[in-house]
Amino acid sequence: MEISLDYGKTGLKLSLDDEWQIQLIEKKNMPILTDPGQAVSKALSGGQSSGSLEDAAQGKSSACILICDITRPVPNGLILPRMIERLTRAGIKEEKITVLVATGLHRPNLGEELLEVVGSSEVLERVKVKNHYARKDEDHITLGTSPSGLPVRIDKRFAGADLKIVIGLVEPHFMAGYSGGRKLIIPGVAHHETITGFHTAEYLEHPGSRNCNLEGNVFHEFQMEGIRNLSNLFAVNVVIDEKRNLSYVNFGDIEKSHAQAIEYLKKHAQIDVPERFSTVITGAGGYPLDKTYYQTVKSMVSPMDILEPGGDLIVASECSEGMGSAEYYEAQRLLARLGEEAFLEELKTRKYAKIDEWQTEMQLKPMRVGNIHLYAPRLSDPDKKFTCVRDVRDLNQTIQESVERSGNPRIAVIPEGPYVVPVYRG
Repeated sequence: MEISLDYGKTGLKLSLDDEWQIQLIEKKNMPILTDPGQAVSKALSGGQSSGSLEDAAQGKSSACILICDITRPVPNGLILPRMIERLTRAGIKEEKITVLVATGLHRPNLGEELLEVVGSSEVLERVKVKNHYARKDEDHITLGTSPSGLPVRIDKRFAGADLKIVIGLVEPHFMAGYSGGRKLIIPGVAHHETITGFHTAEYLEHPGSRNCNLEGNVFHEFQMEGIRNLSNLFAVNVVIDEKRNLSYVNFGDIEKSHAQAIEYLKKHAQIDVPERFSTVITGAGGYPLDKTYYQTVKSMVSPMDILEPGGDLIVASECSEGMGSAEYYEAQRLLARLGEEAFLEELKTRKYAKIDEWQTEMQLKPMRVGNIHLYAPRLSDPDKKFTCVRDVRDLNQTIQESVERSGNPRIAVIPEGPYVVPVYRG
């Protein structure tokens, strides 16, 4: 059986033994919008549940628009030109419009990469396009304090704008339940202490902080508490299919519109599976998500519910940019030195997490279930040592050995990686 995993920009083809019983786990059939540009324009015109973008802009003199960074393939080139044109027609001058890349604690997107993220040279010429820098204290203001005593600080360019809009990709998220909406603000344009303050073990080890779950999700609840201190806050939410085609878009109040987009997505992306598998094969989401090992961890967490305890989870990721940040590399080195239990115990003592160590913490979750194998030929041998998972040189051989070890020819394959969340319903 021939199967293609999402891998880099080109995909990765696998030839699986015809005697094996392959269970493909994919999104349910997701319709594609035949005229994406028209769909965006219609969304900005509002509907029964929301007013139009012009209604939101009425009487406002400035606007700040948040967009995702390079890690998420949002069709900003479809949305931003239409949005800016309508904002200017509504009376907001171009020089009073800022597009802010919600980097969180990721690196900034500059040069050709910034153009790729924005998707429009016209936008770069017409309005200010800037990156958020979480470690610049002077760029932030305090919105308030959470019930736990953590100050909530965000970028003052966003907080101070008369009209605030986020453009988000709604997809499963292994901590926040779903991405998009409030996540572009916190952590997207939050101060580094706010980000590290709610990426601690207290939040991440909570059973509610998981994929496709908002109920009792303390990670999500912290975000919502923070954004409710902001006024005139709206969102454009998009859902895309496995080929990055636009399937859904809406506009409106950030909470209501985000909830509507989640309802649409969950019908397609959360898949009930009646059994667990000793061999699970998955991609890491393809470009741009699988540029680093840091992001690859998401593809290890998403399928763990259908992994038989002690089974093999085999992940293919291009990792074209290596491990990720220097801070993340240090967290992986610490895991390699301390081991899983001692590493987690150290994290539990922290009031503020060290930057990017939360991804290492999330990796522990599937490691408790089974054996993680990584096919990432572009990672160097020294880097592979600090992934703390099993290195795969021959993908077909690793799959063969897994089937032989378990004696079970039933294999689950998740081509799209973390964009699909299988849930065991035995």
